[in-house]
Amino acid sequence: MKYKYITIEGNIGAGKTTLAQMLQKELGANLILEQFADNPFLPKFYADKDKYSFPLELSFLAERFKQLKEMLNTRDLFNQFTVSDYLFIKSKLFAKVNLQEDEYKLYETIFDIIYLNLPKPDLIIYLHAPLSKLKSNIKLRGREYEQNIEDEYLINLQNAYLQLLKSEQFKTLILDTTQIDFVNNPDQFQKILNLLDEEYDNGVHIVNLD
Repeated sequence: MKYKYITIEGNIGAGKTTLAQMLQKELGANLILEQFADNPFLPKFYADKDKYSFPLELSFLAERFKQLKEMLNTRDLFNQFTVSDYLFIKSKLFAKVNLQEDEYKLYETIFDIIYLNLPKPDLIIYLHAPLSKLKSNIKLRGREYEQNIEDEYLINLQNAYLQLLKSEQFKTLILDTTQIDFVNNPDQFQKILNLLDEEYDNGVHIVNLD
């Protein structure tokens, strides 16, 4: 395995957790999954974004940091293959989209202090899905508080993700999943596995699995 720490990223409903779990099962990796199900602010946020954006983003920031630090304290992240379904810097991305300017400045100060103490992934796999597929996946997984997510919000997040990946010096593979079903098509999943045997330069690489 060329990469010790791989992160799966994508918009809400893109299939991040599913792919991370499949890679963990296939390759015997350590698995880091984002903990969101018990976040008390998430349903409130979707009901009233203005009121609950700041506590939501702070709670996610704290939880992600705590989770990654605990992983580092219990395992040698750089000597064991680890796959995660989130990129820590996404905290800043969501905050930029959701917070007012003064709130974001405070958030950014906190973020920059703790970000220096965390490892960066060796490779990012970004699942790029069209709006129609995101909405279909969101509906299928049935989380009640997600069912009324606005199209504009998903589009804004998609654009923010792409801007972030282009601006940061990560090794990033963008997979267009419009016509891809790596869950039910073993050949397509195998093609993703094959990508992990290749070496990539820093920057964004668009991959076609057709």
